[in-house]
Amino acid sequence: MEGEATIPLFPLEVVLMPSMPLPLHIFEDRYKSMIGECLEQKKEFGVVCQEGGGMKKIGCTTRIAQILRRFDDGRLDIMTQGESRFVIQSIHEDKTYLQARVSYFDDEPEEMTDETNRLISDGIKLLEQFDIMTGTKRDYSLLSRLDQKTISFVISYNDEFTLEQKQKFLEMTSTIQRITESVQFLERLVQKAKLVQEIKEIIGGNGNLRRDVTKRLNQ
Repeated sequence: MEGEATIPLFPLEVVLMPSMPLPLHIFEDRYKSMIGECLEQKKEFGVVCQEGGGMKKIGCTTRIAQILRRFDDGRLDIMTQGESRFVIQSIHEDKTYLQARVSYFDDEPEEMTDETNRLISDGIKLLEQFDIMTGTKRDYSLLSRLDQKTISFVISYNDEFTLEQKQKFLEMTSTIQRITESVQFLERLVQKAKLVQEIKEIIGGNGNLRRDVTKRLNQ
């Protein structure tokens, strides 16, 4: 998406990425009003990361994909899905909820090489390994059919990545750079998870706990 627009803004302590799901529980009156307007007018709103009292300038729009539950008091459980990235140009406070004038941006065109495709394949395998360790369910056959940019966001959206890491990946305009760095981060997570599992096995195994743990930590 290109150009500019004025959209409702929902600051949250999360980083949303294009094509990625985000479940939300809507309970504040101002956001009940905002979501009601978005449902009625079938329009998107912007999710932007707010952490430590500060709000990032770059976020991601999302549309309401499904209403999961309506409560008698007006609260809602909804499922949303990320769409387009934006930069906040100005904030408007004339409604009960924030609005922002935003400009949209996307990744720059790049030539995907054999090395990029290898990284993507490695990333999917690492993701599967990590999902097994954490008990996460995912359709890997579907994942392998996605385009490179979307796969880069899937890997970058890992729950174990910090908000700072996710925000960095969101702001990148190079698909190749995002794939490269997110796969590197994921590889470290997998190695760390394997080490934790090995230490658990040692604790439940023999009496040489200190020696074996020290040996693995120094490898």
